Order: sequence, then structure tokens, then C-alpha cells
Amino acid sequence: MIVIGLVLLVIGLVTGISILWTIGVVLLVVGAALWILGAAGHAVGGRPHYW
Repeated sequence: MIVIGLVLLVIGLVTGISILWTIGVVLLVVGAALWILGAAGHAVGGRPHYW
């Protein structure tokens, strides 16, 4: 999710399409939050780790 967010963020910045940039930022933030929760030991989606 973090990688997809970064790709959409870069594509949005290069092409000037703001919706891609916005979706990229949202995916990046959600992916980072899930990663932090998983690393902290919280179950994410019923799994003991995110990935």
C-alpha cells in the first residue's frame, strides 16, 4: 500500500493530476499507520502483523 501510494504520488506530481496526488497521499498515510500498528504489536485485520 505504501509503494502504490508513492507511485500515485509521483505520477500525480509529474502529470499535474491532483486526484492521483490526493489518492497517493491517502494511501501512503494509511499504509504507514497500518505498518506502525503492526510493528507495535497490535493485530491489524485479525493478523498479528500487517504484512
